[in-house]
Amino acid sequence: MRLRTDQLSAHLQKHLAPIYFLTGDEPLQMGESADLIRASAKQRGHSEREVLEQGPGFDWSQLSGLADSLSLFGDRRILDLRLASPKVGNDGAKALLEFAQNPPADTLLLITAPKLERSQLNTKWVKALEQCGVLVQVWPIDGARLAPWIEQRLRRCGLIPEPGVVEILVDRVEGNLLAAAQEIEKLLLLQGPGVISVDRLLEAVADSARFDVFGLMDSLLAGDAARGIRMLSSLRGEGVAEAIVLWAFSREIRSLAMLAFEVAQGASVERAMTNARIWEKRKPLIRQGLRRPPAHWQGLLQICNQVDRAVKGLDATDPWRLLQDLALGIAGVSHPAS
Repeated sequence: MRLRTDQLSAHLQKHLAPIYFLTGDEPLQMGESADLIRASAKQRGHSEREVLEQGPGFDWSQLSGLADSLSLFGDRRILDLRLASPKVGNDGAKALLEFAQNPPADTLLLITAPKLERSQLNTKWVKALEQCGVLVQVWPIDGARLAPWIEQRLRRCGLIPEPGVVEILVDRVEGNLLAAAQEIEKLLLLQGPGVISVDRLLEAVADSARFDVFGLMDSLLAGDAARGIRMLSSLRGEGVAEAIVLWAFSREIRSLAMLAFEVAQGASVERAMTNARIWEKRKPLIRQGLRRPPAHWQGLLQICNQVDRAVKGLDATDPWRLLQDLALGIAGVSHPAS
């Protein structure tokens, strides 16, 4: 079966296939579609999850080994297979073909891969996966389709745009869906749900001096730790909740961790940023952040988890002190282990 991304939610409400194959180069839709599938599987009892990262030297026998093995606790599982390239070779094609011909009853296979060429769509292993499960081709949303997509996303968040609002957002994001999602999330944080007028939109955009956690991230990625710490202190003084700052930090750190891993696997920095559809004006900042290895960003993610526990009262450490540690780590002043 072949579905569009906008058909996936309705499909999952009725049915859960044994295999889902997501392919495309638009990261926001890829990530949200994968999250939707994992959430639906979890609701149906798939409580275990195994992640397989295909890269140089990947052993395809891992897939067949997991397919043949029993779940550790007798629960249903998700096998999360992430392909760095749709060129899987003979071993990969054989392993995926065998899985599709006899999928385990207790296992859901979720595959994510870059965009497939037409010739690759006609290979035996892709056709077998599509016949047994669901193939979702993720296409960029641009041109005339972007404005309706932004309006739908605004309304889904509880934001009702007045005339002119969508057009301004379309112009600001320059076709970048990740940037569009970030602008909408920022609007929701600043204004809350309800009607959004052009004046309120422009007010939110101009309100960066008082409440701009996104500007804070940019300063830190640029290596300006002193300015970043001052901005963090200002946000605290303004009464901004720790959870909002943590959300902005963890979102960026998670993205950088994924990009750094891709670069470590052999991709060029430019290719990795292109695949992630990084907004052009942010590329210099991201390029600077990618000078640090994946382990650096993974370490910062661990601190994010500690901040989350501190915010919830499960850790006695002051969350603002931990956020300051995160800020210094993002700026490259200190190592997460310190």
